[in-house]
Amino acid sequence: MVMLAETTDIQDRSIRAARVTQGLALALAVAGLASIGSGATGVSLFDMLDGLSAREALILWDIRLPRLAMGALVGAALAVSGALMQGLFRNPLADPGIVGVGAGAGLGAVLAIVLGGLLPATLGAWIGPQLVPFAAFLGGWAATIALYRLASRGGSVSVATMLLAGIALGALAGAVTGVLVYMADDRQLRDLTFWGMGSLAGASWAKIAASLPLIVPVLALSPLLARGLNALALGEAQARHIGIDTERLKRITILGVAASAGASVAIAGGIGFIGIVVPHLLRLATGPDHRFLLPNAALLGASLLVLADIFARTLLAPAELPIGIVTALVGAPVFLWILLQRRGIGGL
Repeated sequence: MVMLAETTDIQDRSIRAARVTQGLALALAVAGLASIGSGATGVSLFDMLDGLSAREALILWDIRLPRLAMGALVGAALAVSGALMQGLFRNPLADPGIVGVGAGAGLGAVLAIVLGGLLPATLGAWIGPQLVPFAAFLGGWAATIALYRLASRGGSVSVATMLLAGIALGALAGAVTGVLVYMADDRQLRDLTFWGMGSLAGASWAKIAASLPLIVPVLALSPLLARGLNALALGEAQARHIGIDTERLKRITILGVAASAGASVAIAGGIGFIGIVVPHLLRLATGPDHRFLLPNAALLGASLLVLADIFARTLLAPAELPIGIVTALVGAPVFLWILLQRRGIGGL
């Protein structure tokens, strides 16, 4: 009878997760159509069907569609990265920042903005507007590799050491960033402020093409880590006992998060709360099973960031809010609500 009840419960969770997946896919489609039709110029899906003028086609194909694609890509990457980190650390408060991606990327971006003028003229002209995203990505990866080496000993990676070292590296990167900000002029300070708050305003097909090889493989392959992460929830010893190579799982997860989250921060700046709130919401809806959590996180993260971008564009139109402000304004109360909901049941 107990086995029958467990089987029924698993089937119920699978059916519920499938329905959630269908609902999230529909929500993403609706959010995408709303994003296409949002903006100062009235270009909608119906205009696409009726035919567009040259100006409307330019707005649609060169501004709105790249912005929609980049929002969905970045939102999915941040949400899946958060779910992977929470599964790896077995900590519901974990997010991609723990592996140093945010601090390293921020330091790289600040270096590029403040010291980019010192580059040779030919090199600066060749890199051009890609300098800040490129530097941010390199900074995120450098911080992740340094953190991984600090936490590695005797062929194994200590999760506790990585957590503590991540705090220390984040503080160090913040201190160096503070020195550079102190050196910056007014124009550079304005650039630093807008980059740090995140935005999709600079979306382009070139940025999307550059980030696709780093984000899409992680999104596609993350469900393959679900079994290992589910086993890791029982503890490392138990996971190894049932045949999970925990050290390999740690390496793949950390490098995957560094690639996807690093590329996201590089092209969109600092966007908070997607990586930490989305997995929580999905656990409330479908449970902690990573087989369902990871693909649903991609869909929900994409939908939420696309919706946040619509609010950022329309709330104070024709002015535009940085999208990081919108995600914080919505994400912080939602996260507090989740904490209050789970406090009484020992969920945290």
